[in-house]
Amino acid sequence: MNPREHRLGVVGAGTMGNGIAHVFARAGFDVMLYEVAQTALDRGVATIRTNLDREAAKGKVDPAEVGAIHARVKPTLVLSDLSGCDFVVEAATEKLTVKQEIFRELDGLLAPEAILASNTSSISITKLAAGTGRADRVIGMHFFNPVPVMALVELIRGLQTSDATFEATRALALEAGKTPVAVNDAAGFVSNRVLMPMINEAIFAVMEGVATAEAVDEVFRLGMAHPMGPLTLADFIGLDVCLDIMRVLEDGIGDPKYRPCPLLVRMVDAGWLGRKSGRGFYKYSG
Repeated sequence: MNPREHRLGVVGAGTMGNGIAHVFARAGFDVMLYEVAQTALDRGVATIRTNLDREAAKGKVDPAEVGAIHARVKPTLVLSDLSGCDFVVEAATEKLTVKQEIFRELDGLLAPEAILASNTSSISITKLAAGTGRADRVIGMHFFNPVPVMALVELIRGLQTSDATFEATRALALEAGKTPVAVNDAAGFVSNRVLMPMINEAIFAVMEGVATAEAVDEVFRLGMAHPMGPLTLADFIGLDVCLDIMRVLEDGIGDPKYRPCPLLVRMVDAGWLGRKSGRGFYKYSG
């Protein structure tokens, strides 16, 4: 497969960032993958190789192409290495100030015609765009975890996002093998505006002694045919991420029904962040 026309960049080599780089590379694009720390960058690149090998073992990728796909991901610790990219996806932590700073830096590095996308799951695209000199070329591109597996990408138009930017991003999502769905710029968009209050209410049920975490999850798995219960899912997402999103919803919508459950706050304060920390509503090893 020949390299695609676009020069792509991804900021952040964590769970979402390395997954995004993976799907772009698998689709034939060369991808600059930026991270601030060598250990995090090495971990992200290794995860891509592990996941490609897993896909090859399942027959989803030609084993003979795994090395070439992996080689399309170019890791870097220097943000200016992304200056030649014409499309960059930011996949940093779900904090407005962090994303705003990244967008300011990228805005100063990239060519005027380049598009800036954010993988944010809840933060205002309009607000992120307003801090740049290219507001019409800023868009939300919310992938779902695990990125190599999940088909959906929420495409979020800020108030200033141009039709050309939307169509270019939609075309890129399709080339990457994803199904783009257009949503408007509102706190939590569609997915997390619906999902996170459900998870939050499940945590209230545990805190108030309605049922154990195991019982809550079993009700959803057996009664609603969910592949995993809301508390298992919360552990998978990261309880700190769930808390950040609930706070965005509470601030952005202004309705007390989005108040984070006190148990969720306490668990995050304790460092019980779910699967990634070894403990959340369940305990994990390895």
